[in-house]
Amino acid sequence: MFTFYNLIVHISWFFLKIMAPFSGKMKLFVQGRKQALAVLRERILETDRVFWMHAASLGEFEQGLPIVEKLKVAYPSHKFLITFFSPSGYEVKKNTQVADIVTYLPMDTRENVASFLQIVRPELAIFVKYEIWPNYLKALKDKKIPTVLISALFKKKQIYFKGYGGFMRNSLRSFSHIFVQNDTSEALLKSIGIAQVTVSGDTRLDRVSEILERDNTLDFMDIFKKDKLCFVAGSTWPEDESILIDYINHAPKRLKYVLAPHTIKKDKILGLAGSLTKKTVLYSKMDLDSLGDYEVLIVDHIGVLTKIYHYADIAYVGGAFATGLHNTMEPAVFGIPVIIGPQYSGFREAEELVSKKGIISITDKWGFGEVMKKMLDDPEFRRKTGLINAYYISENKGASIQIMDRLRTLL
Repeated sequence: MFTFYNLIVHISWFFLKIMAPFSGKMKLFVQGRKQALAVLRERILETDRVFWMHAASLGEFEQGLPIVEKLKVAYPSHKFLITFFSPSGYEVKKNTQVADIVTYLPMDTRENVASFLQIVRPELAIFVKYEIWPNYLKALKDKKIPTVLISALFKKKQIYFKGYGGFMRNSLRSFSHIFVQNDTSEALLKSIGIAQVTVSGDTRLDRVSEILERDNTLDFMDIFKKDKLCFVAGSTWPEDESILIDYINHAPKRLKYVLAPHTIKKDKILGLAGSLTKKTVLYSKMDLDSLGDYEVLIVDHIGVLTKIYHYADIAYVGGAFATGLHNTMEPAVFGIPVIIGPQYSGFREAEELVSKKGIISITDKWGFGEVMKKMLDDPEFRRKTGLINAYYISENKGASIQIMDRLRTLL
């Protein structure tokens, strides 16, 4: 089976290189991998002791971050390597100060894996959530390098639990330990004979909990919001914005609005601003002296959204109408109600908070309007809805402490 798998990986890499000139994202994907081993040879010395974390993209990076931060405190003499599968993760975090080295993960071929491990010589390997790469895992096990999977989430429909999934089941057995988010995942793993499992929850809840401990004040938001209620929509896509624009243009002047689109290309931002009839200003063009006079602020800048949620009385998180729901925990940690679109299946925290009624899912502009009316007309309803979210995060944090306790026994 390994022979067939390796053939598929080589064929995939061949076609990816052919496609690269025709896609900006694919070009980054291919070029980054071509350079990865050279970067590692340059940055890692023979005397270095390395801990390695691999994440698919940005969300998985955030899940792994609490563990990396705790390891850095406990093992300050080690170097930290973070690898990404996706350009959307690497390009955003390639300069993060959390790691000493950030690269793409070379393709999962036997040759790449052998070179990678020869250079890096990790004393610990951490994979996040869904990242299962058979050649890497087999080589790590053969070399007796402690290897863990964290914040994992399993469902019965996955290949590991099918009759034909033996090859991938064996890859799961290569982990020294697997930390899962819920009891269902633990039961599924034990049903296929994998016992080295701990239900630790989602490390991302630890990450967002830390947000409350920092200074979240923003001078421009103090000026913009004044003493009015504030609605913040983060990581929005056109499907979300069509609903929000219709509401904002027809809503009474009872709110201040902050829109932080996922895509901040100039033409998209200008198109969004031009579709609004209320007085609107861009973050990149704002003047603090007059900022309080505007009703809508469009954030065409990366890196401030989390702090902006601190000022929200109601939040909307985009992506659940088309591309995939973005991070609902960042606004939820501030104890405010969160509204999302209809496609949130597979996002555990969203599924649970929708059932608890801390997150409200809408399917169209009329549903959105009804929810907003209820939120604005009933302050107590708004307050209680937000408290559900805050309580959920408070009760479910602590995964990184459990994981660290086990890692110490493996190292």
